[in-house]
Amino acid sequence: MSTDRLYSELNGSADSAGLFDVGATSHPGKIRQVNEDSYFVAPTSGVFAVADGMGGHEGGALASSTVVQFLESIGTPVSAADLLARLEDRILRANSALQEIAQERGKIIGSTVAILLTYEDHFACVWSGDSRIYRVRSATITQLSRDHTEVRDLLERGLLTAEEARTWPRKNVITRAIGVRDEPELELEHGLLEPGDTFIICSDGLTGHVDDEEILAYAGRGGSQEVSDGLVNLTLERGAADNVTVVVVRFDPRRPRDSDTRVVLGGRRAEDQAAAPGAGTLQ
Repeated sequence: MSTDRLYSELNGSADSAGLFDVGATSHPGKIRQVNEDSYFVAPTSGVFAVADGMGGHEGGALASSTVVQFLESIGTPVSAADLLARLEDRILRANSALQEIAQERGKIIGSTVAILLTYEDHFACVWSGDSRIYRVRSATITQLSRDHTEVRDLLERGLLTAEEARTWPRKNVITRAIGVRDEPELELEHGLLEPGDTFIICSDGLTGHVDDEEILAYAGRGGSQEVSDGLVNLTLERGAADNVTVVVVRFDPRRPRDSDTRVVLGGRRAEDQAAAPGAGTLQ
């Protein structure tokens, strides 16, 4: 995994958990009965993630939840290098676990993952597959991740036009995912945080129905939870042919440090998991 080049570039120490306003919403959609998406929100660790499982119904749900379960153990890092090292270890372990499950079941199961890491005023985006990470800054939206899909590869090689890509029958075929190869293939981007930066992490259930300019418009509507709820509701209004998950993270250095920073696992706060198995999703 290509994370080593960041170790010397991101450094420092401080708990910046209270600097973020975070919202998260997940829904199985209008067609599917099982939600194969999972998400993880842990401001104290500086980790925010969306995973979209593949492998059919229970297999896909198991794949994405397995990735999230390994992310849960990252804990609080002491430096940016430590955070990246912990992430690398958990992804490697998740990859191995999914391969073992696949061997037992006799079928490939895997999961995309899109992860935002934050440490002090630095951020890094790490991803595999077609779940996306956007950043809204100064009223401009930028897709920081690049889809690992067959259609993107064909576009970059000049074998498809943009118009052809929109109706390409294999446009949803992904070329990377956790669990499908011996070594997970991740891509990474990084930079400095600026006040007001808003990150939208989402599964392809959102981007299949909502375009970038619409995401930009919603990003300015209220707090992060309002934004994530609004984007999922818009997707549902348009048919929601797939599971849809949205995590919104807004960097606000003026935010009181005693703000809510509890960990959220797969759509539920840790302390709510047993009591409210349906919490955290729109009905």
